[in-house]
Amino acid sequence: MKVAVLGASPKADRYANIALHRLRVAGHEVVGVNPALPDLGGFECVAAVADLPTGMDTATLYLGKARSDELADQILSYGFRRAIFNPGAENPDLERKLSEAGVEVLEACTLVMLATRQF
Repeated sequence: MKVAVLGASPKADRYANIALHRLRVAGHEVVGVNPALPDLGGFECVAAVADLPTGMDTATLYLGKARSDELADQILSYGFRRAIFNPGAENPDLERKLSEAGVEVLEACTLVMLATRQF
């Protein structure tokens, strides 16, 4: 599965960074999204959702509501099959819009989903 990590971080103690590594270990193709980072230490990273390669299945969000509001149009228009709003990234308005567009929306923890084989 191809997974976009929105809010990707190079800091090893950040959940978004841990998710990058665990997703890769689980066999997923992972691309980070962060406008300030050209490199995530071995992970592909793009500046915007619009810059993602085609065919990304899942967006896992590690962004606060204000930031995901700024990216809402890009997230909605990309064509993700599923969007996971991790703890602290909840955004009811965006979640509703994605759901109405036919996207599977989850308020869940990517790390827990991976650990329990629910991903």
